[in-house]
Amino acid sequence: MAWFDDKHTFNKSVLRIAHVTDCHLFADKDGEYFGVNTASHFEQALAHMAQKPLDCVIFGGDLTQDHSFGSYLLFSELIHKSALTCPVFWLPGNHDEITMLNRISGGQINSAKHIAASGIELLLINSKGPTPAGWVTGAHLDETTECLVQSSSKKIIFCHHNPLPINGYLDKHMLENGPQLLNVLVNSGNIIGVFHGHVHNEYEQSYRELSVFATPASSTQFKKYSAQWQQQNCGPAYRMLYIDTEKDKIGMKTEVVWLNG
Repeated sequence: MAWFDDKHTFNKSVLRIAHVTDCHLFADKDGEYFGVNTASHFEQALAHMAQKPLDCVIFGGDLTQDHSFGSYLLFSELIHKSALTCPVFWLPGNHDEITMLNRISGGQINSAKHIAASGIELLLINSKGPTPAGWVTGAHLDETTECLVQSSSKKIIFCHHNPLPINGYLDKHMLENGPQLLNVLVNSGNIIGVFHGHVHNEYEQSYRELSVFATPASSTQFKKYSAQWQQQNCGPAYRMLYIDTEKDKIGMKTEVVWLNG
C-alpha cells in the first residue's frame, strides 16, 4: 500500500485539530528524559486536549526514547485510558519505527496519512531518514506530488523534521532536503501551512510566503536560538488548529497551548 492510500474522511467543513509531538516515552512509566517524566507530561496533554471538542489529534513523531516496543504499548495505553474520544493519527519521527507504530494502530489510533474534509485535506509526510536528520525520499516526493494534484482542495502538511533551519543545535538534524519538499509544496499552489515537531519549541517561519509552524514537545523543550543543546522543562505543550471551509476563503487559525503558561 502506498503511503497516502489509507484515507480518512470527515463529513464536515469545520475542523478542530490538536497537534502533539515528541513525547519520548519509555517502557517504564516512570522513565525520565532530561529529568522530565515524559509519560506524566503526555498524560497531562491528553487530559487537557480531551476537554476540547476535537475532531482529531495528529501525533507528530518521536513517540519513543528507549526504542522499546514497551514504550509504544505505553503510548497506546495512555491514549486509551484518557478521556480523549477522537481519532489519533500519527507520523514517524527519527526515533520511531514505522513497523511498531503500525502494530499499535487500530481503532482510535489510526494509521491513515491522508485526511479529508469539505474543501481541505491533511497530508502526513514521512520525513524519517537513515540518520537522526530527516530525508524525504524521491519516491515519497513523487507520491506527495501526485497526491497534491489529485484534487483542487487546499491542503495542510504535517511532517516531523524542521524543513527550515531554526538557528539552533537541532539544525544538524533538520530535514536535509527541506527546501526541495517546500518547493514542491509551494509550486502546487494549494498549501496553506506546514506543521512540524522535532525542534522542541515554538517557531513560526515562512518560505516563499508559505507559513511553516513548529509545535513544542509534550515532553521537554530545547532552548531557542542556542548553538548548545540546552533543555528547559516548560511543562507539556501542544498546538491547536482551527480550520473553517464554510466561507469562500478557507480560514486557518493556530495557537500553541502551554499547560504551565
